[in-house]
Amino acid sequence: MADADRLLGGYDPNAGRSAHAAARPQLIPVPSLLRALLSEHLDPGYAAAAARRGGADAPRRGRERAFGWLWEALAALLIAAVFAAAVAQARSVAPGVRDAQQLLLQSVRSSESTAARLGKERSALTARVDDVQRRALAENAEGRRLLTRLDALSLAAASTAVIGPGLTVTVTDPGAGPNLSDVSKQRVNGSRQIILDRDLQLVVNSLWASGAEAISVGGVRIGPNVTIRQAGGAILVDNTPTSSPYQILAVGPPHGMRDVFDSSPGLQRLRLLEASYGVVVAVDVADGLSLPAGSIRDVKFAKQIGP
Repeated sequence: MADADRLLGGYDPNAGRSAHAAARPQLIPVPSLLRALLSEHLDPGYAAAAARRGGADAPRRGRERAFGWLWEALAALLIAAVFAAAVAQARSVAPGVRDAQQLLLQSVRSSESTAARLGKERSALTARVDDVQRRALAENAEGRRLLTRLDALSLAAASTAVIGPGLTVTVTDPGAGPNLSDVSKQRVNGSRQIILDRDLQLVVNSLWASGAEAISVGGVRIGPNVTIRQAGGAILVDNTPTSSPYQILAVGPPHGMRDVFDSSPGLQRLRLLEASYGVVVAVDVADGLSLPAGSIRDVKFAKQIGP
């Protein structure tokens, strides 16, 4: 087949004819359209045009690739320069940050020591005032009645230290546990903290209802102005952090308190946590419990409830 015929679609008018057998019937040529569909998947004109365009665009594509590589190299250099500047700045600032941290640490320790010293002075002055007050009121019958009333109010206000028999309730977090209780939304999976502030609040209220006369949590006396609250992962008792094991001391009639506390909502809550999470709960009767005096704050507005 001639090249001109191939460019026209592949039709050859002499296709199928036999030049050596003139007497035989002539064969009908295969239509050029079907033959082109089966053999020529791309029109030759398109192939020739693509070849011409490819030869003309090859230098331009080479220049585009070179510019692309150049921009990538510039971007890499810019990123490296930024990282180098950041590292250099961090190294230059690090000594100042360490000095600031040390200064803040020293300031915190100094404030803590000052607060401890002032607390001791306050306790000593409070004891002196109480001694002078008692000696002045013990001289007559009216003063002694007033002193008895003041002692009762001081016990209710948790302003005096208390020593006596009572109950010790020790609650220890076991570690990570499944979320089985109704407060699972407030707990973090894998966290070692199971006991929450409201658990301790319920135990303290149950001890009050059981007949306790004075209570302390983690060494902090519970009084009218003392709160137990959650702050992130810590439990604060009167703004003092406390951690597991949580020790709750309650001064009062030990056996009577034990009988009532065994069926109280607070102990039932602890038993539920013990069964669900493995919390360790220990309730013991003890003698000679020593509870410190609580902090005294001015009450601006108060109203007596009940008789």
